[in-house]
Amino acid sequence: MSPPQSSPFSNPDLYQHVRVVISIITGLCITTLLTGFSRFVQHPRREKVSILHLGWAATLLLLVIHFWWWEFRLALVAQWTFSIYFFVILYAILFFSLCTLLFPSDLRDYSGYEEYFLSRRRWFFGLLAATFIADIIDTSLKGSVYLHSFGTLYPIRIVVGLAICGIGMFTRNRRIQLTLLVVSLLSQIAYIVLLYNTE
Repeated sequence: MSPPQSSPFSNPDLYQHVRVVISIITGLCITTLLTGFSRFVQHPRREKVSILHLGWAATLLLLVIHFWWWEFRLALVAQWTFSIYFFVILYAILFFSLCTLLFPSDLRDYSGYEEYFLSRRRWFFGLLAATFIADIIDTSLKGSVYLHSFGTLYPIRIVVGLAICGIGMFTRNRRIQLTLLVVSLLSQIAYIVLLYNTE
């Protein structure tokens, strides 16, 4: 008789199953972003290009790539349940939602990508903040030893990320938005460099 769905599993094949599903979703994320980037090459005069919008798209691409690598450590999860599996899939879906939000099917109601981005900033930064909160849970699932192995670097990243999202949700000021973009991109690059140069 097969075990009930709520029972924990330690079979390493289950991790491979989860990994495949995450790969599919993150692959869709990257496809969406690259397709969006290609629009500007194919039709450079059709929509008004925005540095703010493109910058966040590039930052999101880096975040998705890092997420894909980061989830390799799900192999540390000793026992899998459906609730853990469901949470991890939802975490990946947050990134897909961000990618589709950045590149809508049309911009007929907006003057360009910048106006569109600013009009949807609360959705964007709200979903982005949710990824940082989900990241805390995701990292905790991999064990307390793993969570605390990053020292102060990890909590600093989370606090900076949530602060950027909080400010970004409530201001339309272009200069502030560009500053948040630069801080986010540079902090993410610095985090990756510091994290993987010490491993």
